[in-house]
Amino acid sequence: MKIITWNVNGIRAVLNKDALEWVWAQSPDILCLQEVKARADQLLAIQRERLKLPFVWNAAERAGYSGVATFFRGQPLEIILGLGNPKFDCEGRVIQTVWPGFRLMNIYFPSGQRGHDRVAYKLEFYAYLFDVCAELHRKGENLIITGDFNTAHMPIDLKNPKSNQKTSGFLPEERAWVQKLLDSGFVDAFRYLYPEKVQYTWWTYVSGARMRNVGWRLDYFLVSKALLPRLRDVIIHDTALGSDHCPVELILD
Repeated sequence: MKIITWNVNGIRAVLNKDALEWVWAQSPDILCLQEVKARADQLLAIQRERLKLPFVWNAAERAGYSGVATFFRGQPLEIILGLGNPKFDCEGRVIQTVWPGFRLMNIYFPSGQRGHDRVAYKLEFYAYLFDVCAELHRKGENLIITGDFNTAHMPIDLKNPKSNQKTSGFLPEERAWVQKLLDSGFVDAFRYLYPEKVQYTWWTYVSGARMRNVGWRLDYFLVSKALLPRLRDVIIHDTALGSDHCPVELILD
């Protein structure tokens, strides 16, 4: 099974650039998009024609903001929009799809923003998600969390860790929540397979950062430990263009 995640930074923009054609050429079984910044009914007919798989959409109440979409070849056993908390669900950040053997959470985590204006909200989101996942694990479910975590977990996950210690996305309290998820029964699939590999998934548009590879690894697959025997590979497609993020691919037996 092949699952691809990608923060597209505007679904209409990537469709107009034909950037999703790269994804369809990979023939994913499931595609998780974040930051779609639109409702499905806002797409033009010609744009909808370029969406080559059935999908479920979760848009934010605020126009042009946030939003996630999940595309799939098979039919999920269950589809859940959000986490069950209006404080977070109004921003269209989560789609859960249940498949034989696992529950997939497509998540666009909040950004703490440059002025740290939303760090508290971001940490509340992490805390609430942790409780949801702990209860699902308690019930015996296997989980895959994917999407834009808006946090680089370790110094290896960004080009300039020392100069970003006070930057949201690498704050100690943000990184601690990623670690707490890992300590609770999840594995960072990419880092499990490639413990020393330096590769990024996001680059600012400023100062030619992508060309110079001054980036951050913000896009993850966290999988329940019970799924590790099915794990075959995680591929960061850092040459795929169309967004300030690049796609990441998970391959499972």
